[in-house]
Parts: sequence; structure tokens; C-alpha cells
Amino acid sequence: MAIETLPEPSIPITTPFRPRFGFLTGSPIITVASICLALIIAMAILAPLLAPHDPIKLAPAMRLKPSSTEFWLGTDAYGRDLLSRVIYGARISLLIGIGAAICSISIGLLIGLVSGFFRWVDAVMMRIMDGLMAIPAILLAIAVVSLSGASLWTVLVAITIPEIPRVARLVRSVVLSAREEPYVEAAISVGSSLPKIMIRHLMPNTIAPLIVQGTYVCASAILTEAILSFLGAGISPETPTWGNIMAEGRAFFQVKPSLIFWPGLMLSIAILSINLIGDAARDALDPRMKQREGK
Repeated sequence: MAIETLPEPSIPITTPFRPRFGFLTGSPIITVASICLALIIAMAILAPLLAPHDPIKLAPAMRLKPSSTEFWLGTDAYGRDLLSRVIYGARISLLIGIGAAICSISIGLLIGLVSGFFRWVDAVMMRIMDGLMAIPAILLAIAVVSLSGASLWTVLVAITIPEIPRVARLVRSVVLSAREEPYVEAAISVGSSLPKIMIRHLMPNTIAPLIVQGTYVCASAILTEAILSFLGAGISPETPTWGNIMAEGRAFFQVKPSLIFWPGLMLSIAILSINLIGDAARDALDPRMKQREGK
């Protein structure tokens, strides 16, 4: 006589983090911000195809020309096409922003995981992080650039260093609360290896906060790069960046305000769009925000 066996009930598999990107179109403002940021990214990628002129070619005879069919936004004090320089400037700004976000998150994640899990490491590392946070970010960046010389990688390092402590403290706070959870204590009691505990049980809890923090770091890095370039402590002046364009145009602001207006407008749109997307990501990834909306 055959014994019938009932099928085992299927248990849904859940993960600590499952990315959802519907928040990018959750409201008209966020939708507009997403479109603006996508257009800026596309402009940076397709800069060689979109720029009508060489952004670094000098033409003194064409200096400070008004808008025309040949130069849509006119020219700067050296006869260079302003539109081409603004388009190419998006490349440096986004590269600095994304690079600083990736580097600071990678280093801060490692420091935060180790500090949050080992109390003796936490006592040392957090005091170092507190010391770095006590120094104003822009002054620390200027000091690093002054000591190492102005270049793309130097500016990237100078902007990344002040952001690492903020990421590290964020990860540390998440790890301190997560390591008290029953599943982490169970993993420790059964003898799971330390790398397995950190990567499989602790790190997934930090992904959502790090995504939100990464958007803020990206926006802050873009702004800091523009400030450094405007102060003359950033990338070399001939390199087209939004900060360099505004720095060169301030001497001719009363004659031709567009030299500052257009790069300033692009800088404002980029930073505002990234911050709005970061706020939307925070609301979408924070379970407590979801519970408040459901009430």
C-alpha cells in the first residue's frame, strides 16, 4: 500500500535588501529630478558627440563673443566655446562625485564593519575618525591638494578623505545594532567564521543606508570640486570643469554674466537632482517611513 506524502509547503525566501527603483518615479518632482540627472549623465558620456567645438582650443580673436549660430552660448575670455566647455565639465564633476562616493563607501564600510564588531578596534578607529571630522572638509581638501599638487586623482583623494569618517560612523551604528540580533548571535554560537558573519549577516544591513549616504557624498563631492576649482586649488585651469569655468568668468561677470550663469545652473541642477533622489531613496528604503505612510 503506497503512502501518500503531502508536498512540503513552500517558504518564501526573503533577503535583508531587495532593490526597488520605483521611487524614481514616485512623484512629479522626483521624476523631473531623475530625468535631469539622466540627461546630465548622458551629456557627459556623449560629450565628444554633443560638443560643437574643441573645449580647450584657444581663439583670442573670438574672445567674449555673444550667442550666435556658431557659438550657441558665446565664448569665454580666451575664445573657447562656452557650450562645449560646459558639456565637457559634466564629465569631471560626475567622475569626481561618483569616484568619491565609491571610494569613501568602500573604505568606510570596511572601517565601520571592523569597528562595530571589535570593541578594541572601535576605541582607536573612532577617535581617528572624530579627529578627521573635526577638520573642515574644504580646508582638509585644500591642504591635501597643496601638498600633493593639483591633478584629477589628487582632488579625488582630497575630497574622499573627509567623507570616510561619516560613512564609517554610519556603518558602525548599523553594525552595533545588528550584532545584537538573534541570527547574528546564533551564527557566532555555531562557530561561523568571522568573514562569513560580516559578509553574510552584517553587511546586507548596511546596503540600504549606504545607498542613501552615497547620493549625499556624490552631491557633496561635486560641490567641493567646484569650490576647489573656483578657489584655484582644484584641477588645472585649462581642464573644463564647472568650477574652473566660473572661476575664469568671475573677472568678466559684469560684461558677460553667462560665463557664470550656465555652469552654475548645471551645477545647481545636478546637485539638487542627486539630493532629491537621495531623499526619495531614504524614504523608500527605510521601513519606518513605510510604516508611517501605511498608517
